[in-house]
Amino acid sequence: MARNTICIWYDKDAEAAARFYAATFPDSAVTAVHRAPLDYPSGKAGDVLTVEFTVAGVACLGLNGGPAFRHSEAFSFQIATEDQAETDRYWNAIVGNGGQESACGWCKDKWGVSWQITPRALTEAMAAGGDAAKRVFAAMMEMRKIDVATIEAVRRG
Repeated sequence: MARNTICIWYDKDAEAAARFYAATFPDSAVTAVHRAPLDYPSGKAGDVLTVEFTVAGVACLGLNGGPAFRHSEAFSFQIATEDQAETDRYWNAIVGNGGQESACGWCKDKWGVSWQITPRALTEAMAAGGDAAKRVFAAMMEMRKIDVATIEAVRRG
């Protein structure tokens, strides 16, 4: 296990979520599944308790802790994409698997975890500053999934 690991609380589907992430994002894998040795408040002995996995190289631990805590946008994975095809692929995988769209490149997976699918073209345009960044920001505010061609056109003016 990595020295610093992101722990994500799930009701009961940590393994399903981790396997979905591993199948969707490169440099992702499920590395271990641990079962509860005894009954616990939200489960029984033998149920999946924790799942060790990586998402795009980031070490994570999924904890099946029950319904006490819910996800919020205060935590999200941000995935940098190279082009529209990659943006579409990740967005469609998350939203098409029971997730939901939000604004400005954000979406949630079916387990309630938030994702920012962020094309590098958007990040670079915002980092450049000036009037181009203002135009790009205004365009982004109107989008759900980021449209790379629109971002590039607005940046050029």
